[in-house]
Amino acid sequence: MDAIAAKRQFLEHIEIERGRAVKTVENYDHYLSRYFEQMQVKSVSDITEQNIREFRLWLNRQPGTKNDSMKRRTQNYYMIALRAFLKFLRKRDVEAISPEKIELAKLPERQIDLITSAELERLMKAPEEALAKETNEHKKLACLRDRAILELLFSTGLRVSELCSLNSDLDLTRDELSVRGKGEKVRVVFLSGAAKESVRDYLTARKDMEEALFVDGRPDKLHRIIPRDVQRHLKRYVALAGITSVVTPHTLRHAFATDLLSNGADIRSVQQLLGHASINTTQIYTHITDSHLREIHKKFHSHSR
Repeated sequence: MDAIAAKRQFLEHIEIERGRAVKTVENYDHYLSRYFEQMQVKSVSDITEQNIREFRLWLNRQPGTKNDSMKRRTQNYYMIALRAFLKFLRKRDVEAISPEKIELAKLPERQIDLITSAELERLMKAPEEALAKETNEHKKLACLRDRAILELLFSTGLRVSELCSLNSDLDLTRDELSVRGKGEKVRVVFLSGAAKESVRDYLTARKDMEEALFVDGRPDKLHRIIPRDVQRHLKRYVALAGITSVVTPHTLRHAFATDLLSNGADIRSVQQLLGHASINTTQIYTHITDSHLREIHKKFHSHSR
């Protein structure tokens, strides 16, 4: 079977039947096309264990972003795409090598950017403190917006892209809202009282008619806020809070997850609240709460004294 034709059918399948996002389909196309080109794959029968191994060696020798080789995580993306393609072929009864023959490279344990409880508290207060010192009305509105953003991120564990896609028709009489996350999957997230209040204050102060929940730019030239805007504004409050470590919008998502686990939430529930497709992605947070378990063991286990 012609490899290019099979790839086209596969990409159509994951977009239509599997409901993958257009960006995901584009990425799979890129990974498979690069493999086909490098290994001169014309037919599905040209896909062999040997040339997959040669391709992996080639990938490992490609330059990365910091004058080293391509990251293993990135290399794995190519193998994940190829494995999914081979699974598709098997379901269509097309003769090809088994997808189980492709193993992913082992990755170092993922590092999570965390801030202490004290740092988090200072960060959450920073927009309000900035607001108290502000006299410019436009800048006051920006402080109200940024307070609402921080409260919403920490209350819900939203990804920054999910936050940016929210519209101003939010129903603040309810404690929950539905969001569309990765893979177009819809999940429910929950609003704290502080989050609802801060969002309400921001919307009440706005005079524009923009559809987006959060807007950025000059009063006469507003646009829906984008992740880069959120990161830029967050950086200001990180400095005001006297935090020297790296803090991103995703750090608040991490803080949300670890806060839940540290206070007794089960990992399956946290998985659902975060919108993780796999429990393995959520498992990383359990390592962070190990210190709490260590203290429990030390306090209550007789042989640890």
